[in-house]
Parts: sequence; structure tokens; C-alpha cells
Amino acid sequence: MEVSLFIFNSDGMIKKLIYNILLVAGVLFILDFAIGRTLRHFYFREIAGFHYRTTYSMEKTMEDVLIFGASRANHHYVPEIFGDSLKMTFYNTGRDGNGIFYQAALLKSVLKRYTPKIIILDYKGEFWKGPLEYDQMSSLMPYYRTHKEIRPIIELRSPYEKLKLGSETYPFNSQILTIAMGNLDINKTRNADNKGYVPLEATHAPELKVYTSTASYEVDSNKVNAFKDFVTSAKASGAKVYVVYSPLYQKLARYQENEICSEICAREKIPFFDFSRDTFFLQRGNLFYDGVHLNHKGAILFSNIIAGKIKAGLNNSPD
Repeated sequence: MEVSLFIFNSDGMIKKLIYNILLVAGVLFILDFAIGRTLRHFYFREIAGFHYRTTYSMEKTMEDVLIFGASRANHHYVPEIFGDSLKMTFYNTGRDGNGIFYQAALLKSVLKRYTPKIIILDYKGEFWKGPLEYDQMSSLMPYYRTHKEIRPIIELRSPYEKLKLGSETYPFNSQILTIAMGNLDINKTRNADNKGYVPLEATHAPELKVYTSTASYEVDSNKVNAFKDFVTSAKASGAKVYVVYSPLYQKLARYQENEICSEICAREKIPFFDFSRDTFFLQRGNLFYDGVHLNHKGAILFSNIIAGKIKAGLNNSPD
């Protein structure tokens, strides 16, 4: 009798435990769905800022000239200069803190819709192994469900990324405040841009740093492959493609990333404009905001140089 009662109680406890687990799971599912869908709704209603610029770049751009890259792209290419020189429309898709995975994904979404006349990739190598560029792909996660073409790139982030992206809230982790600000009219002023270009102002020259290390680093094949995929896809689309290494206010003893860029571009017959050791800019610290970014004055000068090179190449092209 006591054994039967124990078995009965055990069955009841197990059933109650299963019920509680299912109840908690159900509540979590509902919360995840409700919060995630709300964040998604307001994310795609943002009217200014880097979220808005990414959405515009992926889903709405139709301009003739597109700039791709990270912060150096975002701050180095002045729209009016390219528009006036090339007589083409222009948009700068650069986003601070986002590397080649972001740029390769963005290009896939653009080429799915149309082919720009000119594609410029401002790229500073960064082929070394490390988690930073994988972590940076969080900026792409809100687009995972609606842009199938970029899913293989995002899934490089971790072996479990596909599973985690089953959650509605996961793509918007740590972005609640940014989403809220992006829906306010004040954000248009706070995060103002000019066709994607964000000028940097500086009143004094930064310190010129000299790096003497010549040590090489372990290359990440995923990053190299993403770079190769970018330049080959851009070229195959029929666009004129250029890769640029913007000026630095630094003296580096090692240029491994330049060598990789140069080799790939040479193989694909794509112009590579390398300004990393340009003596003109190294002698003019007043053109820089910091060691790796030009200020607005420097960006105007640099944009004129690049636009001039592209215009000269187009004029001499047999096409």
C-alpha cells in the first residue's frame, strides 16, 4: 500500500513538473515573440542613424556609385565631390566598426536588386584571426530572416548561430535604447549624415605614431574568402570596381594585409589604390582626426584624389 502511494505521488510530481516546465516555456515563447516583434517593428521604422543607413543600403539604394567599408569609408568620401566629378549619383554605405563580413553581406543584398556603375571598397586588410569581426556581425542579425542571401555569412559567427536566430529577440540584443532613439525626430540632427557620409571635425593634428613590429600574424581564411567573394562578385556584376586603402597618420613596419589585398586585386585585375604609406598625407597631420581617420578637410582632399583617379580611368577605358 505504501509503495503504491509512493508511486502515485511520484507520478503526480512528475506530471506537475512537466506542466510547470511547459508553462514556463510557453510564457518565455510568448514574451520572446511579443518583445522581438515589437523591437523589429520599431527597428525598421528608424528615420536616422546607423541602423537606418544599413537598412537603406541593403534595401533601397539605387545610386550609381556606392562606397563600402567601415569607419574610414564612412568618414573619408565626400558625396558632392564624386557627384560633380563623375556626374553620377552617390551613396556611402560605410558603417563604423564593421569589417569585411558586413561589407560582403551588404554587397550581396545590393546586387540582388541592381548593379551600381561603380563600387568602391575602402578596406584596411584585417585578415588576422580573432573574434572582433565575427562579433561585429551582430549588426546584420536583424536582416537574417528577410535576406536569405546573407545567411551563410552570418552563420559563420558561431556553430549555434542558426539555432539562436530562431529567437525573435536575439537579433536585437542590447539595441533597445538605440532603437528608441532612432525613432525620434531629434535623431535626424544627432546622427546627421550626407548621403551616408559623416564628416569628422578636428582642430589639431594628432600624434604621429611609429610602429616597429614586423611580426606576421595568422591569417583567417574566412576573412580572406569574404574579401575575394566581394571583389569577384562586384566585378562579375559588371560594375567598375576599385579597392582603396585610405591614408594613415601612422608609420607601420608591417604591411601584410596590403600584400594580401594587392595580390588578390592584381589577380582579378582590379585597381588597388594604396595610400597607407603616402608621404603627402604623412607630412600633413592637420588633415587627420586621429591616427586612422581623416578629418573633413582631409576627406575633401582625398575624395578629390580618388574621384580624379576613377574619372581618368573611365576616360581611358575602351568601354
